[in-house]
Amino acid sequence: MANIQQIAKKAGVSVATVSRVLNNATSVTPKTRSKVEHAINELNYEPSMLGRNLRNSESRQILVLLPGISNPFYSEIINGIQTTAIANNYNILLCETDSKPERENIYFNMVKNKLADGVISMDPTVNMKKLKKLAEKHPVILCSEYEKGGSIPYVTIDSELAAYQVVKHLIRLGNEKVALINSDEKFLYARLRRSGYERALKEFNLPLKSEWIYHTKNLDFQQGVQAMRMLLQLEEKPSAVFAVSDTLAIGALKAINLEPGHPSIAVVGFDNISFSNMTNPTLTTVSQPMHQMGCLAVEMLLSKMKNEKVDSIVLEHELIIRESTMG
Repeated sequence: MANIQQIAKKAGVSVATVSRVLNNATSVTPKTRSKVEHAINELNYEPSMLGRNLRNSESRQILVLLPGISNPFYSEIINGIQTTAIANNYNILLCETDSKPERENIYFNMVKNKLADGVISMDPTVNMKKLKKLAEKHPVILCSEYEKGGSIPYVTIDSELAAYQVVKHLIRLGNEKVALINSDEKFLYARLRRSGYERALKEFNLPLKSEWIYHTKNLDFQQGVQAMRMLLQLEEKPSAVFAVSDTLAIGALKAINLEPGHPSIAVVGFDNISFSNMTNPTLTTVSQPMHQMGCLAVEMLLSKMKNEKVDSIVLEHELIIRESTMG
């Protein structure tokens, strides 16, 4: 592969002149520029992006933190992140933390060592203390997951309101026994969705029963199956279930379908992942504007890189009513 010295020799100019042409400097005359470009084409020279980025103290790379890639919820957000990043000449690196601090440290050090220009975190398990410390000197944006009253800008939806509307919808359908399949309430989204659930019950003067609230270890499909099986074993069974993610809700539908007599229990999920329209019955769910969230996260991060003021954004959600709440 040709180098910059060979280009300079062939064009009959200095290495500095070739460098100015490569960097689109206006000080080069059209005649000289033409000679250098002709030499570049003849020798099939390709400039090193790594070298250019190092000179500019940038990597053109964005780190995207997520706990794992198995949850389909993340895929549409990642599509939005990638589309907007590429449009702005950035690449993304997906960083699966698996909730392990040692992995977080590796990724944070990449930013500190200028191997990445910024971070978009979708990880509810991330060490927020360390992330805030990183954000003091480097661009960081939270996407979907966020910290109430925190200093890092975020883009998300109103989970508490969405959950309230879900449960209110179930109650208005005649369901007075509404169960909740929730994840670990150390996560903010789980606490907010529980709060919305409780608000709706209180508004309709319905009892809050601890046996109708089941906490899962994670958002896996099998956890939803297990949770629903436990609820079906209760002496007083719920007539409706609100699961805080579609993967849990789809697992709940599976358990109901496997139950003898297929009990009539309304089920609502959260996220509107692609599979939610393929279940039997199709799943009523809360739709988050996932692609838009990803696009906005990148735009916010790019603004942060320019030291511009960035405000947090709360996007609209939508309740998508399908067969699972139609009896």
